[in-house]
This record gives sequence, C-alpha cells and structure tokens, in this order.
Amino acid sequence: MRLDKYLKVSRLIKRRTLAKEVAGQGRITVNGQPAKASTVLSVGDELVIKFGQKVVTLEVTSLKEAVKKDEADNLYKVISEEKVD
Repeated sequence: MRLDKYLKVSRLIKRRTLAKEVAGQGRITVNGQPAKASTVLSVGDELVIKFGQKVVTLEVTSLKEAVKKDEADNLYKVISEEKVD
C-alpha cells in the first residue's frame, strides 16, 4: 500500500493530499530512509513522522484498504512520541 493512502486510511493524517505534502517535505522516514508519497509499505515497517512540535515513531501492524474510524488505530502501534522544541 502507498504511504499516502496508508496515512489517510489509518487516520494519522486527515487527507491524502496533505499526506503527499508532508512526505514531499521530507518529514517522513520509512525504516530510516526518507520516504515519498509513493513509497510502498509492508507490515513491520517503522515510520517516523515529524508533526510540528512532535516526532512520532510507529510500526505498521496491518494494511487494509478501508477501515471504520474506531478500528483505524489497529493499523499501527506507537513505539514512541517525543516533543521537539
């Protein structure tokens, strides 16, 4: 599954176009490598996303084309969440 679509389906980022922008700015890495919106994800990949004042590290636990809102957080496991000054 493409990175931008995964971020939207998992509801980590609200819109796919916004996910593309964030990836295009180099604020997302997959397994330590800078990621583009078209990067293909697999189960077990580690994502590091820089959101403004925090950095979130996640592990991809499931890939699904569509999920209900209350099941979206089952697609990933938060490894760490750090505030950045």
